[in-house]
Amino acid sequence: MGRFDKQPILISGAGRGLGEGIAHRLAAEGATVGIVDINGESALEVAEAILAKGGKAFSYGADCGSRAEFMQVAEDFASHAGPLRAVINNASVLVYEPIEAVTEETLDRMLSAGLKSVFWGVQAFLANRDEDAPGNVLNYSSPVAYRGRPNTGAYTTIKAGIAGLTKVLAGELGPRGIRVNAMAPGSVPTPATEGFVTPEQYEQRAKNIPLRRNGTVEDVASAAAFLLSDEAQFINGAMLAVDGGIIAAG
Repeated sequence: MGRFDKQPILISGAGRGLGEGIAHRLAAEGATVGIVDINGESALEVAEAILAKGGKAFSYGADCGSRAEFMQVAEDFASHAGPLRAVINNASVLVYEPIEAVTEETLDRMLSAGLKSVFWGVQAFLANRDEDAPGNVLNYSSPVAYRGRPNTGAYTTIKAGIAGLTKVLAGELGPRGIRVNAMAPGSVPTPATEGFVTPEQYEQRAKNIPLRRNGTVEDVASAAAFLLSDEAQFINGAMLAVDGGIIAAG
């Protein structure tokens, strides 16, 4: 028996990177995972890999920044897997650039994927959740929400917004039996960061992290599984730093 046996859990932006890693981890522990990604082919590949290992997964190609698309995906997933037990709001667009270079197009795209999708993900979960069981919402913030890093203005604004929204939702949804928490993964090489952080830069980052290494997808997946599990049943409104001590060290 796994910790998440037969629990339908919807994960946005799970076609690669951290979302993909979490999907594999939860499926290995018995969850039925819904893989949502704007790249439908990537979502399908992740679902097929999980199915090949004996897990349960469904894939959906959708723009999670669109309320209509996210709501439809959640409805479809619930119709196949049953009422949802959790949603993981992982989708985002990563762009690092100086403030004077930020364009309206880039900002709109980042806000849609990274912040609007969190609102729609929560609404989609509430509309399709299992009312007879505890619920979970897991959001993604970042160490940049707590440390001012140059050239991350748009990304930091989004992640700081998610940190605040998580606290609001913890208080708002807690009385309904829904826990809302967030993670702040730090310095984890993924496909999404390849165009912005070089291997040499990651090597330098590791030297400045208290644990003297970068994080892994597995580190983040383990933290996510813990926060969604009954072992964390009295944790609500928390921000879990999965960063090797980046935030703490200042």
